[in-house]
Amino acid sequence: MRRTRVVPIAIALSALLLAAGCGSSSKSSTSSTSSSGGAAAGGGKIALVAYSTPKEAYAQLIPAFQRTPLGRGVQFTQSYGASGDQSRAVDGGLHADVVEFSLEPDVTRLVKDGIVPSTWNAGPTRGIVTRSVVVLAVRKGNPKHITGWNDLVKPGVKIVTPNPFTSGGARWNIMAAYGSQIAQGRSPAQAQAFLASLFKNVAVQDKSARDALQTFSGGKGDVLISYENEAIAAQQKHVALQYIVPKQTILIENPVAVTKNASKPAQAFVSYLYTPAAQAIFARNGYRPVVMGVTGPYKFPKPSGLFTIQKFGGWTVVSKRFFDPQTGIVAGIERKLGVSTASG
Repeated sequence: MRRTRVVPIAIALSALLLAAGCGSSSKSSTSSTSSSGGAAAGGGKIALVAYSTPKEAYAQLIPAFQRTPLGRGVQFTQSYGASGDQSRAVDGGLHADVVEFSLEPDVTRLVKDGIVPSTWNAGPTRGIVTRSVVVLAVRKGNPKHITGWNDLVKPGVKIVTPNPFTSGGARWNIMAAYGSQIAQGRSPAQAQAFLASLFKNVAVQDKSARDALQTFSGGKGDVLISYENEAIAAQQKHVALQYIVPKQTILIENPVAVTKNASKPAQAFVSYLYTPAAQAIFARNGYRPVVMGVTGPYKFPKPSGLFTIQKFGGWTVVSKRFFDPQTGIVAGIERKLGVSTASG
Protein backbone atom coordinates (compact mmCIF):
# COMPACT_ATOMS: atom_id res chain seq x y z
CA MET A 1 0.00 0.00 0.00
CA ARG A 2 1.47 3.34 -1.03
CA ARG A 3 2.00 5.78 1.86
CA THR A 4 2.85 9.44 1.64
CA ARG A 5 5.07 11.85 3.50
CA VAL A 6 3.36 14.41 5.73
CA VAL A 7 6.09 17.07 5.87
CA PRO A 8 5.06 19.03 2.72
CA ILE A 9 1.44 19.16 3.87
CA ALA A 10 2.32 20.39 7.33
CA ILE A 11 4.55 23.12 5.91
CA ALA A 12 1.83 24.21 3.48
CA LEU A 13 -0.91 24.55 6.10
CA SER A 14 -0.66 28.30 6.66
CA ALA A 15 -0.19 29.10 2.97
CA LEU A 16 -3.22 27.05 2.01
CA LEU A 17 -5.33 28.92 4.56
CA LEU A 18 -4.43 32.24 2.94
CA ALA A 19 -5.31 30.85 -0.50
CA ALA A 20 -8.82 29.72 0.44
CA GLY A 21 -11.82 31.56 -0.97
CA CYS A 22 -14.85 33.11 0.75
CA GLY A 23 -18.47 32.02 1.35
CA SER A 24 -21.34 30.99 -0.95
CA SER A 25 -25.12 30.63 -0.82
CA SER A 26 -26.84 27.37 0.10
CA LYS A 27 -30.06 25.40 0.44
CA SER A 28 -30.94 23.50 3.59
CA SER A 29 -30.00 19.81 3.80
CA THR A 30 -32.40 16.92 4.26
CA SER A 31 -29.65 14.85 5.86
CA SER A 32 -28.78 14.67 9.54
CA THR A 33 -27.23 18.05 10.39
CA SER A 34 -25.63 19.45 13.54
CA SER A 35 -23.54 22.42 14.66
CA SER A 36 -20.46 22.53 16.85
CA GLY A 37 -17.60 24.82 17.79
CA GLY A 38 -16.67 27.91 19.73
CA ALA A 39 -18.17 31.33 19.13
CA ALA A 40 -14.98 33.38 19.07
CA ALA A 41 -15.31 36.45 16.86
CA GLY A 42 -13.70 36.09 13.45
CA GLY A 43 -13.21 32.34 13.76
CA GLY A 44 -15.21 31.61 10.62
CA LYS A 45 -17.55 28.79 9.69
CA ILE A 46 -17.17 25.51 7.82
CA ALA A 47 -20.03 23.52 6.31
CA LEU A 48 -18.99 19.86 6.18
CA VAL A 49 -21.04 17.52 3.98
CA ALA A 50 -19.96 13.88 4.20
CA TYR A 51 -21.00 10.30 3.64
CA SER A 52 -22.45 8.43 6.58
CA THR A 53 -19.61 6.43 8.12
CA PRO A 54 -17.02 9.01 9.32
CA LYS A 55 -19.48 10.82 11.61
CA GLU A 56 -17.83 9.46 14.78
CA ALA A 57 -14.37 10.30 13.52
CA TYR A 58 -15.39 13.90 12.83
CA ALA A 59 -16.87 14.14 16.31
CA GLN A 60 -13.24 13.85 17.46
CA LEU A 61 -11.48 15.57 14.55
CA ILE A 62 -13.44 18.82 14.71
CA PRO A 63 -12.70 19.56 18.40
CA ALA A 64 -9.05 18.61 17.82
CA PHE A 65 -8.85 21.09 14.91
CA GLN A 66 -10.53 23.76 17.04
CA ARG A 67 -7.72 23.39 19.56
CA THR A 68 -5.13 24.33 16.91
CA PRO A 69 -4.20 28.00 16.21
CA LEU A 70 -5.89 27.93 12.78
CA GLY A 71 -9.01 26.24 14.12
CA ARG A 72 -9.61 28.33 17.21
CA GLY A 73 -13.13 29.79 17.18
CA VAL A 74 -14.13 28.08 13.92
CA GLN A 75 -17.74 26.87 13.89
CA PHE A 76 -19.02 23.85 11.96
CA THR A 77 -22.25 22.63 10.47
CA GLN A 78 -22.26 18.94 9.60
CA SER A 79 -24.42 16.85 7.29
CA TYR A 80 -24.10 13.06 6.89
CA GLY A 81 -25.91 10.64 4.62
CA ALA A 82 -25.58 8.20 1.75
CA SER A 83 -22.62 9.30 -0.38
CA GLY A 84 -24.47 9.60 -3.67
CA ASP A 85 -27.35 11.45 -2.05
CA GLN A 86 -24.97 13.89 -0.36
CA SER A 87 -23.15 14.60 -3.61
CA ARG A 88 -26.40 15.19 -5.46
CA ALA A 89 -27.59 17.48 -2.66
CA VAL A 90 -24.49 19.66 -2.97
CA ASP A 91 -24.89 19.61 -6.74
CA GLY A 92 -28.47 20.77 -6.22
CA GLY A 93 -27.57 23.70 -3.98
CA LEU A 94 -26.78 22.40 -0.48
CA HIS A 95 -23.99 24.65 0.83
CA ALA A 96 -20.70 22.89 1.46
CA ASP A 97 -17.22 24.17 2.16
CA VAL A 98 -15.70 20.70 2.60
CA VAL A 99 -17.02 17.45 1.13
CA GLU A 100 -15.93 13.93 1.98
CA PHE A 101 -17.53 11.11 0.05
CA SER A 102 -17.23 7.36 -0.22
CA LEU A 103 -15.87 7.34 -3.74
CA GLU A 104 -14.33 9.56 -6.37
CA PRO A 105 -17.29 9.89 -8.80
CA ASP A 106 -19.26 11.72 -6.10
CA VAL A 107 -16.55 14.41 -6.14
CA THR A 108 -16.06 14.48 -9.91
CA ARG A 109 -19.79 15.15 -10.32
CA LEU A 110 -19.16 18.42 -8.48
CA VAL A 111 -16.04 19.14 -10.55
CA LYS A 112 -18.07 18.75 -13.73
CA ASP A 113 -20.63 21.28 -12.50
CA GLY A 114 -18.02 23.81 -11.34
CA ILE A 115 -18.51 23.38 -7.58
CA VAL A 116 -15.16 21.72 -6.79
CA PRO A 117 -11.94 22.80 -8.56
CA SER A 118 -10.42 20.37 -11.05
CA THR A 119 -7.17 20.43 -9.04
CA TRP A 120 -8.82 18.85 -5.96
CA ASN A 121 -6.79 15.64 -6.38
CA ALA A 122 -3.43 17.22 -7.31
CA GLY A 123 -1.78 16.59 -3.92
CA PRO A 124 0.45 13.69 -2.87
CA THR A 125 -2.49 11.50 -1.80
CA ARG A 126 -4.57 12.36 -4.91
CA GLY A 127 -7.29 13.76 -2.66
CA ILE A 128 -7.68 10.53 -0.69
CA VAL A 129 -7.97 11.14 3.06
CA THR A 130 -8.64 7.62 4.38
CA ARG A 131 -8.40 4.03 3.20
CA SER A 132 -10.13 0.82 4.18
CA VAL A 133 -10.99 -2.59 2.71
CA VAL A 134 -14.25 -4.46 2.16
CA VAL A 135 -14.86 -7.12 4.81
CA LEU A 136 -17.53 -9.68 5.71
CA ALA A 137 -19.12 -9.10 9.12
CA VAL A 138 -20.84 -12.10 10.69
CA ARG A 139 -22.63 -12.97 13.92
CA LYS A 140 -20.55 -13.87 16.96
CA GLY A 141 -19.30 -17.42 16.63
CA ASN A 142 -19.83 -17.30 12.83
CA PRO A 143 -22.80 -19.73 12.85
CA LYS A 144 -22.96 -19.86 9.03
CA HIS A 145 -19.22 -20.73 8.84
CA ILE A 146 -18.39 -17.89 6.44
CA THR A 147 -14.74 -17.91 5.42
CA GLY A 148 -14.77 -15.95 2.15
CA TRP A 149 -16.76 -14.66 -0.78
CA ASN A 150 -17.77 -18.02 -2.20
CA ASP A 151 -19.70 -18.86 0.98
CA LEU A 152 -22.05 -15.95 0.37
CA VAL A 153 -23.86 -17.66 -2.50
CA LYS A 154 -24.68 -20.81 -0.52
CA PRO A 155 -28.38 -21.55 0.06
CA GLY A 156 -29.82 -20.03 3.21
CA VAL A 157 -27.20 -17.28 3.65
CA LYS A 158 -28.92 -13.90 4.09
CA ILE A 159 -26.82 -10.88 3.11
CA VAL A 160 -27.16 -7.22 4.10
CA THR A 161 -25.53 -4.61 1.83
CA PRO A 162 -26.64 -1.09 0.82
CA ASN A 163 -28.32 -0.14 -2.45
CA PRO A 164 -25.60 0.70 -5.03
CA PHE A 165 -27.72 3.45 -6.58
CA THR A 166 -27.67 5.53 -3.40
CA SER A 167 -24.62 4.27 -1.49
CA GLY A 168 -20.96 4.54 -2.40
CA GLY A 169 -20.18 1.79 0.08
CA ALA A 170 -22.42 -0.57 -1.86
CA ARG A 171 -20.40 0.06 -5.02
CA TRP A 172 -17.18 -0.77 -3.22
CA ASN A 173 -18.84 -3.96 -1.94
CA ILE A 174 -19.95 -5.02 -5.40
CA MET A 175 -16.59 -4.38 -7.00
CA ALA A 176 -14.92 -6.32 -4.19
CA ALA A 177 -17.23 -9.28 -4.82
CA TYR A 178 -16.74 -9.10 -8.60
CA GLY A 179 -12.99 -8.68 -8.29
CA SER A 180 -12.73 -11.60 -5.88
CA GLN A 181 -13.81 -13.90 -8.68
CA ILE A 182 -11.37 -12.40 -11.19
CA ALA A 183 -8.61 -12.76 -8.59
CA GLN A 184 -9.48 -16.46 -8.31
CA GLY A 185 -8.97 -16.91 -12.05
CA ARG A 186 -12.58 -16.75 -13.20
CA SER A 187 -13.72 -14.98 -16.35
CA PRO A 188 -15.67 -11.68 -16.40
CA ALA A 189 -18.80 -13.64 -17.42
CA GLN A 190 -18.35 -15.98 -14.46
CA ALA A 191 -17.78 -13.02 -12.15
CA GLN A 192 -21.02 -11.42 -13.37
CA ALA A 193 -22.86 -14.68 -12.77
CA PHE A 194 -21.44 -14.71 -9.25
CA LEU A 195 -22.86 -11.23 -8.64
CA ALA A 196 -26.29 -12.39 -9.82
CA SER A 197 -26.15 -15.36 -7.43
CA LEU A 198 -24.96 -13.16 -4.57
CA PHE A 199 -27.80 -10.67 -5.04
CA LYS A 200 -30.35 -13.48 -4.86
CA ASN A 201 -29.19 -13.93 -1.25
CA VAL A 202 -29.37 -10.22 -0.38
CA ALA A 203 -32.18 -9.78 2.15
CA VAL A 204 -31.95 -6.00 2.74
CA GLN A 205 -30.59 -3.11 0.64
CA ASP A 206 -30.54 0.01 2.79
CA LYS A 207 -29.85 3.54 1.57
CA SER A 208 -26.40 3.90 3.14
CA ALA A 209 -23.59 1.85 4.68
CA ARG A 210 -24.49 3.18 8.13
CA ASP A 211 -28.15 2.18 7.68
CA ALA A 212 -27.00 -1.30 6.61
CA LEU A 213 -24.90 -1.61 9.77
CA GLN A 214 -27.90 -0.60 11.90
CA THR A 215 -30.07 -3.19 10.14
CA PHE A 216 -27.51 -5.92 10.75
CA SER A 217 -27.00 -4.79 14.36
CA GLY A 218 -30.78 -5.07 14.81
CA GLY A 219 -30.65 -8.78 14.03
CA LYS A 220 -31.38 -9.04 10.30
CA GLY A 221 -29.14 -11.09 8.03
CA ASP A 222 -26.27 -13.51 8.46
CA VAL A 223 -23.55 -11.49 6.71
CA LEU A 224 -22.98 -7.75 6.35
CA ILE A 225 -20.74 -6.69 3.47
CA SER A 226 -19.10 -3.55 4.79
CA TYR A 227 -16.11 -1.32 5.27
CA GLU A 228 -13.48 -2.64 7.66
CA ASN A 229 -13.79 0.61 9.65
CA GLU A 230 -17.55 0.14 9.99
CA ALA A 231 -17.06 -3.33 11.44
CA ILE A 232 -14.50 -1.92 13.88
CA ALA A 233 -16.89 0.90 14.82
CA ALA A 234 -19.60 -1.65 15.53
CA GLN A 235 -17.28 -3.60 17.79
CA GLN A 236 -16.38 -0.37 19.61
CA LYS A 237 -20.11 0.03 20.31
CA HIS A 238 -20.26 -3.56 21.61
CA VAL A 239 -22.30 -4.92 18.71
CA ALA A 240 -21.98 -8.71 18.81
CA LEU A 241 -20.22 -9.30 15.51
CA GLN A 242 -16.88 -10.41 14.15
CA TYR A 243 -15.48 -9.84 10.70
CA ILE A 244 -13.43 -11.63 8.10
CA VAL A 245 -10.96 -9.85 5.83
CA PRO A 246 -11.25 -11.94 2.65
CA LYS A 247 -8.10 -13.06 0.84
CA GLN A 248 -9.41 -11.22 -2.22
CA THR A 249 -10.80 -7.76 -1.54
CA ILE A 250 -10.63 -4.18 -2.75
CA LEU A 251 -8.72 -1.21 -1.35
CA ILE A 252 -11.28 1.48 -0.49
CA GLU A 253 -10.12 5.07 -1.02
CA ASN A 254 -12.26 7.90 0.37
CA PRO A 255 -11.81 11.40 -1.14
CA VAL A 256 -12.07 14.82 0.49
CA ALA A 257 -12.22 18.19 -1.27
CA VAL A 258 -12.74 21.90 -0.68
CA THR A 259 -15.33 23.67 -2.82
CA LYS A 260 -14.45 26.62 -5.04
CA ASN A 261 -16.31 29.19 -2.94
CA ALA A 262 -15.39 27.69 0.42
CA SER A 263 -15.10 29.68 3.63
CA LYS A 264 -11.63 30.91 4.57
CA PRO A 265 -10.76 28.18 7.15
CA ALA A 266 -11.92 25.27 4.96
CA GLN A 267 -8.57 24.55 3.32
CA ALA A 268 -6.84 24.76 6.69
CA PHE A 269 -9.23 22.10 8.01
CA VAL A 270 -8.63 19.78 5.06
CA SER A 271 -4.88 20.27 5.41
CA TYR A 272 -5.22 19.42 9.12
CA LEU A 273 -6.88 16.10 8.17
CA TYR A 274 -3.54 14.97 6.70
CA THR A 275 -1.48 15.74 9.81
CA PRO A 276 -0.25 12.82 11.94
CA ALA A 277 -2.55 13.91 14.78
CA ALA A 278 -5.65 13.80 12.59
CA GLN A 279 -4.65 10.60 10.80
CA ALA A 280 -4.14 8.98 14.21
CA ILE A 281 -7.75 9.88 15.07
CA PHE A 282 -8.90 8.28 11.83
CA ALA A 283 -6.82 5.19 12.71
CA ARG A 284 -8.44 4.95 16.14
CA ASN A 285 -11.77 4.87 14.32
CA GLY A 286 -10.70 1.94 12.17
CA TYR A 287 -9.51 3.73 9.03
CA ARG A 288 -6.22 2.88 7.36
CA PRO A 289 -4.03 6.03 7.42
CA VAL A 290 -2.75 7.61 4.21
CA VAL A 291 0.24 9.25 5.94
CA MET A 292 3.49 7.38 6.50
CA GLY A 293 4.39 6.53 10.08
CA VAL A 294 0.93 6.91 11.61
CA THR A 295 -0.13 3.97 13.75
CA GLY A 296 -3.21 3.11 15.77
CA PRO A 297 -4.64 0.43 18.03
CA TYR A 298 -5.53 -1.91 15.15
CA LYS A 299 -3.34 -4.17 13.06
CA PHE A 300 -4.50 -3.79 9.49
CA PRO A 301 -3.72 -6.98 7.56
CA LYS A 302 -2.82 -6.75 3.90
CA PRO A 303 -4.80 -9.44 2.07
CA SER A 304 -2.78 -11.50 -0.38
CA GLY A 305 -5.27 -10.74 -3.15
CA LEU A 306 -5.74 -7.01 -2.50
CA PHE A 307 -6.63 -5.01 -5.62
CA THR A 308 -7.76 -1.48 -6.47
CA ILE A 309 -10.51 -0.05 -8.66
CA GLN A 310 -7.84 0.58 -11.31
CA LYS A 311 -7.84 -3.17 -11.98
CA PHE A 312 -11.15 -2.58 -13.78
CA GLY A 313 -10.24 0.69 -15.52
CA GLY A 314 -11.00 3.17 -12.72
CA TRP A 315 -14.29 4.68 -11.63
CA THR A 316 -15.09 6.37 -14.94
CA VAL A 317 -15.17 3.00 -16.69
CA VAL A 318 -16.70 1.10 -13.77
CA SER A 319 -19.50 3.61 -13.18
CA LYS A 320 -20.67 3.30 -16.78
CA ARG A 321 -20.23 -0.45 -17.16
CA PHE A 322 -21.61 -1.57 -13.80
CA PHE A 323 -23.74 1.22 -12.37
CA ASP A 324 -25.42 3.06 -15.23
CA PRO A 325 -29.08 2.94 -14.12
CA GLN A 326 -30.25 1.96 -17.61
CA THR A 327 -27.51 -0.18 -19.14
CA GLY A 328 -25.24 -1.20 -16.25
CA ILE A 329 -24.56 -4.80 -15.24
CA VAL A 330 -25.81 -4.22 -11.70
CA ALA A 331 -28.92 -2.38 -12.86
CA GLY A 332 -29.84 -5.44 -14.93
CA ILE A 333 -29.39 -7.73 -11.93
CA GLU A 334 -31.43 -5.44 -9.67
CA ARG A 335 -34.31 -5.08 -12.13
CA LYS A 336 -34.68 -8.85 -12.33
CA LEU A 337 -35.04 -8.87 -8.55
CA GLY A 338 -37.51 -5.97 -8.54
CA VAL A 339 -35.11 -3.56 -6.78
CA SER A 340 -35.15 0.14 -7.63
CA THR A 341 -32.23 1.63 -9.55
CA ALA A 342 -33.37 5.19 -8.87
CA SER A 343 -30.63 7.42 -7.46
CA GLY A 344 -32.70 9.26 -4.88
